[in-house]
Amino acid sequence: MDALLEPDQAAEWIAVPGEHDDKYSRGVLGVITGSVRYPGAAVLSVEAAARTGVGMIRYLGPGRATRLVLQRRPEVVTAEGRVQAWLVGSGQDAADDDPMRDERIAQAIERAAPTVLDGGGLGLRARIPAPVVLTPHAGELARLLGVERDEVNTDPRAAALEAARRLDAVVLLKGHTTHVADAAGRVLLARSAPTWLATAGAGDALAGVLGALVATHADAVAADAGVLVDLAATAAVLHGLAAERASRGGPLTILDLAAELPAAVAALVHNH
Repeated sequence: MDALLEPDQAAEWIAVPGEHDDKYSRGVLGVITGSVRYPGAAVLSVEAAARTGVGMIRYLGPGRATRLVLQRRPEVVTAEGRVQAWLVGSGQDAADDDPMRDERIAQAIERAAPTVLDGGGLGLRARIPAPVVLTPHAGELARLLGVERDEVNTDPRAAALEAARRLDAVVLLKGHTTHVADAAGRVLLARSAPTWLATAGAGDALAGVLGALVATHADAVAADAGVLVDLAATAAVLHGLAAERASRGGPLTILDLAAELPAAVAALVHNH
């Protein structure tokens, strides 16, 4: 039977740094998001990852997106180097006018590390030799499976499982109830988000949260890739709890949500 991941269970997947940790041991996340057309997605994904908790973020993207990221988060590193996990694809699509995108993605593929694929990165699964989490919404998942969106909406659990099996990946199907499935048939549900979260940029932030969690648990993923199901469901729970704090019963922006992530993390840890 499918299990609903509760906040106290999600707290087990928050990596709290110890006194001997440094920026490398806390996890380095490589981020290849945003584009010439959608530079804001880079800002949102990086902002959410930084506020979830990670030792360092390396951002690789086009010029304008890079400038916006550094204006918002000057601590982000824009040089190549080692990473523990990758986040690829938020705010990107086939119409990207960025000749360097494929080169950046090739670097990520060559440095095989657990990878979160979102947006324009969803079609890259076959090229990545490392464990992967895909984060589609219903329309994107329908395209991946070659079915109508209504079919996904009618039975999201079955659609997520089918995609996980076909692609040999963990699939996080976004929605008011989020379904996370893997190729072995395990399914976790997350349901902590307010309906106000149905707004542009929410998926970019979720991908950032998940990327940070994967980077901080890279050793656990290396030992057992099955934990990606738990990490993905935890990201959905944390994303929803931060949105609830930001909303307070009304509309929210995604930067509002990101600003509430540290408090949401702290509440999970302290109440656990």
